[in-house]
Amino acid sequence: MICSMTGFGRGEFKSSEAEVSVEIRSVNHRYSDISVKIPKYLSFLEERIREYIQNNISRGRIDVYVSYDQLERKDSEIRVNLELAGNYFNALEQLKAQTGIKDSIPLSLIAAFPDVIVARQSEMDEEKIWSQLSEALEQAVKVLLQMRRKEGENLKLDILEKLETIETGVLEIKNRAQYVVQEYQQRLEKRIEELTKGLDIDKDRLYQEVVVFADRSNIDEELVRLKSHISQMENTLKSGGAVGRKLDFLVQEMYREINTIGSKGNDLEISKRVIDAKTELEKIREQIQNIE
Repeated sequence: MICSMTGFGRGEFKSSEAEVSVEIRSVNHRYSDISVKIPKYLSFLEERIREYIQNNISRGRIDVYVSYDQLERKDSEIRVNLELAGNYFNALEQLKAQTGIKDSIPLSLIAAFPDVIVARQSEMDEEKIWSQLSEALEQAVKVLLQMRRKEGENLKLDILEKLETIETGVLEIKNRAQYVVQEYQQRLEKRIEELTKGLDIDKDRLYQEVVVFADRSNIDEELVRLKSHISQMENTLKSGGAVGRKLDFLVQEMYREINTIGSKGNDLEISKRVIDAKTELEKIREQIQNIE
């Protein structure tokens, strides 16, 4: 199944002891980029959260937000970092000296600085907290993946429809290409007749010119490769999985062939079909940027 890289999921855990919520947002990204926002006192769980995400989501910019509220409060341990408080005080004294400010430095100001006074829950049961949090995390990831799969299916159908349009255009180019050399010869003969006013000319030289034009404007190989790329993209979309990078490569190859056809075609109708194909291909390229 094809997955989009865009989605949102939320999960909760509630009991008499704690309430946990996890929200996950994901957007497209070339690689896997995971950001975890978690209360500082639960930072020991961050790596486990990352590992769980990596095991379930292969690509995208993923932001995880964790909220944990312990309902049954245990005795807290208050710790004062005297060394850090002293450093803050000395820095403020230095600032006073340099600016000429005469105000006193109240204790409340020092105490308000980060990590000077820290309240920590004593005897935290890490495995129990992880059990609670992982339940909410699992729910959030499940909802996120459902959304990504649903959007991925919509992207797949849209791309397949656009590929069908391109394939139709390729067939029209192929049908038109067989007349290009013939029409070129007719135009050349008419122009020469107008210029020479009925005088005898070297027919062999004329035919040589037509042969050179035919060789220069031949697009059979490009059409074969383009059709092959279209078929590969269709099969890749239908096979599913993390195929975003492969699809991106195929789009680049299709661009290459279409541009070559446009430069070699030497025909107004072919040029119009090339422009139409490139327009559809650009839409496909934009869609692929959202596929995992």
